[in-house]
Amino acid sequence: MKTIVIIPARGGSKRIPEKNIQLFGGLPLLVHSIQYALANGEIIDTVYVSTDDESIKSIALANGANVIDRPAHISGDLEPTKTALKHALETIEDEVENVILLQPTNPLRPQNLLKEAFEVYHKGNYDSLFTVTRNHQKLGKIIENKFQPFNYSIGQRSQDLEPLFFENGLLYITKASLILKDIIISENAFPFEVNHIFANVDIDTTEDLEYAEYLIKKMSRLRST
Repeated sequence: MKTIVIIPARGGSKRIPEKNIQLFGGLPLLVHSIQYALANGEIIDTVYVSTDDESIKSIALANGANVIDRPAHISGDLEPTKTALKHALETIEDEVENVILLQPTNPLRPQNLLKEAFEVYHKGNYDSLFTVTRNHQKLGKIIENKFQPFNYSIGQRSQDLEPLFFENGLLYITKASLILKDIIISENAFPFEVNHIFANVDIDTTEDLEYAEYLIKKMSRLRST
């Protein structure tokens, strides 16, 4: 029974044209997730890219990934990620036990994240795991032109807030059997906490891409000093 990575990377993108192959850190955006997966060969048996785009397909193959041709009818803007994952599993002939989802829009991940997360997933016998990050902001709602605090009381210090977390998208690990039932995060999924600056990088706009470029250059300078 295998553990595989699936990277869903469709061709259409409205905010950043050809987003998944835009150059980032000198490489197409997609390639960062492929390289991250390949660097974890002790965990991962095979890396797949699911795409409907010939340019993405060529780049994926040239960088060591296998490609699953995704049909156009499940490649639209509103199509959920689980559809691509399910199609990939139904296409692959191998017996798959675990699926690791890496999104190309999260190109920066802590080096040991996958190793640490998979160990927790395996030892805890969880059926799914996803990464989360603590939010330190004071949040509220605006109702009838009035602000209503959600996670704090007016005047409360930020350090005293009740902990809230957001799904950061860095990685997901799920049993293949769940994905075939259209589930990525189960009710019993383990929330793996990642408090790292990379958890705030999710590329959807040009500004996101520019911020990520700033971070990767900064990290490169720090490593060289």
